[in-house]
Amino acid sequence: MSDITPVLSAIDRGLDHSLSRLFELLRIPSVSTDPAYTDDCVRAADWLVAELSGLGFTASRRDTSGKPMVVAHGGPAKETTTGPHVLFYGHYDVQPADPLDLWESGPFDPQLNDGSDGKIIVCRGASDDKGQLMTFVEAVRAIRAVHGDMPVPVTILFEGEEESGSPSLGPFLDAHQDELRADVAMVCDTGMWTPDTPAITTRLRGLAHDEVTIEAASRDLHSGMYGGSAQNPIRILSKVIAALHDETERIAIPGFYDDVVPLEAEVDAQWREMGFDETAFLDEIGLKTPFGEAGRPGLERIWARPTAEVNGMIGGYTGIGSKTVIPSQASAKFTFRLVADQDPAKVIEAFRTMVRDLIPEDCTASFSEDGGGSPALSLPLDSPYLAPARQAIADEWGTEAVLVGSGGSIPIVGDFKRKLGMDSLLIGFALDDDRIHSPNEKYNLKSFHSGIRTWARLLMSLRAS
Repeated sequence: MSDITPVLSAIDRGLDHSLSRLFELLRIPSVSTDPAYTDDCVRAADWLVAELSGLGFTASRRDTSGKPMVVAHGGPAKETTTGPHVLFYGHYDVQPADPLDLWESGPFDPQLNDGSDGKIIVCRGASDDKGQLMTFVEAVRAIRAVHGDMPVPVTILFEGEEESGSPSLGPFLDAHQDELRADVAMVCDTGMWTPDTPAITTRLRGLAHDEVTIEAASRDLHSGMYGGSAQNPIRILSKVIAALHDETERIAIPGFYDDVVPLEAEVDAQWREMGFDETAFLDEIGLKTPFGEAGRPGLERIWARPTAEVNGMIGGYTGIGSKTVIPSQASAKFTFRLVADQDPAKVIEAFRTMVRDLIPEDCTASFSEDGGGSPALSLPLDSPYLAPARQAIADEWGTEAVLVGSGGSIPIVGDFKRKLGMDSLLIGFALDDDRIHSPNEKYNLKSFHSGIRTWARLLMSLRAS
């Protein structure tokens, strides 16, 4: 089962049929956030169950308190193969199509149009995430058509609420841990670095959050009668905010960097050669001058360094006109993006200690009850699954995959790690210009075709890994 050539030939011959099946799925308006589309979400789940069952998988729709999950199992029994058990994750729900008047064709009427980089598939969900998940399904189809079975055990999990916060996913994972646990998870909801440069996302920053409320006088005060004598909570909060960073924009909370792990030399070298233009990156949002921790390249600051931000501040009179008061209290919301080995609870406690040390004696500071967050995640460079993934991508695309990071978080990846004990390979073929969540969403036909071939290469290579 090691020969990939007949599988790739089957993919190429069957591309038109693969595209037709994708179009069938795209025509189902599975919008998870709008109750009016609940039946369509069920219909999309049933469609996927039927497709996976037709491929020889044991597939079923699992109803939840929200939208259904799709779970399927296939391939050889674990004890009969030397390869890993793979869990593949994607989501079949999509964003609402609004505003409808900006679509050049019906949002759920898929079109194959000419684009700047070849043919493009235009439809809501084409890139996020139906086109992506179908690359895996079609790879499975070709492998089974040629070899009769999968090279390794495969479990598939498709959810229907990713675009509305995944409220049912955590409880579902808790209730089905033994069924869903595998050796490695594969997640397709990511993208390429450029149209010709594939990527593997190997790190996601974590998050910690807190809200601080400063209280001073027992009531709002007349600024003429008490100004110059009474403490102003907004000024106190301003001092806290100013103390968060030093003159080099390093975070000044004591002990904040104790658990920050240096960037691997291989990754650092690759990122420096990727041609990231930070000025152009900022120009798109109306800014010109890069800002942040001194001495760190832009990609490292965005993907692999921690941050401290103020997300909002409230205090005193905020209505129209003027009201000359010294407020009795003020509050601010803070978030911290974290990197590998930083503990959210430890970061929050260090932050709170710093705040308490800055508060005047006759004032008080209180904090949100739900202050906390989630840790950063990273795929070790010596992971046994990273090397075959990089080789499969290089063989298909003719270039090495870049190992990228994400400044944000992907909650499902954290759930897989914390609840099921699995690392995740994040491999997707979306592009920055795919207009996900916007009118005229598209997915390059090349992404779809080569994505199928890439998954087939990777799955076939895992048999002997």
